[in-house]
Amino acid sequence: MTIRNLETAPGLESNGASATEVKQPSLPTEKEIKTWLISCLAELTEMESDEIDTNLPFERYDLDSSAAVGLTVDLEEWLGQELDPTLLYDYPTINTLAKHLAEVVKP
Repeated sequence: MTIRNLETAPGLESNGASATEVKQPSLPTEKEIKTWLISCLAELTEMESDEIDTNLPFERYDLDSSAAVGLTVDLEEWLGQELDPTLLYDYPTINTLAKHLAEVVKP
């Protein structure tokens, strides 16, 4: 069996990087996750993004359980990962949730 060198495989451009340096798709950063959460929460609550306090618990925004689950489903789709439905209760602020997700999201 012959194993091709990834640098010379058809369809791959060589940029001088070795096969071990091939980059995985970039994952969202904590800041990007925060921005996404602020945007979604602002839309759900009909508030302006700059009115969202990332240190306030989600419950202070009067999200019912249906809205909380919906936000989690949207987050799953955006991240491409299955998430625990209780995530917003386990990590009750945008800051704590974004920090947690930035640490556990996998390619």
